[in-house]
Amino acid sequence: MQTARLKLTSPDYTVLNDICERVKDVAKRTGAKHSGIIPLPTRKMVVPTRKSPCGGGTESYEKWQMRIHKRIIDIQADETTLRRIMRVEIPENVHIEIELKEQK
Repeated sequence: MQTARLKLTSPDYTVLNDICERVKDVAKRTGAKHSGIIPLPTRKMVVPTRKSPCGGGTESYEKWQMRIHKRIIDIQADETTLRRIMRVEIPENVHIEIELKEQK
């Protein structure tokens, strides 16, 4: 038996939660043991930009922010479960990593 660790990241948390629920449903249907949707800390990327294009006047800045949300799901899965998980349609803005570990 193998343990698969799925790391999902996305800037849109609603889409990310939807994909996590789909993966969890696949695991339930196949009867594989899984440990929930574990949220990791959100990474905030802030980019300050100057408002004035010409450089004259007072210095005033705008801050643009992008948040990266992360989730982890652990599944004790066999080959058929992993194949079904890979068939789940994943949008472009969701990045998924699958890491396999052998159990002792």
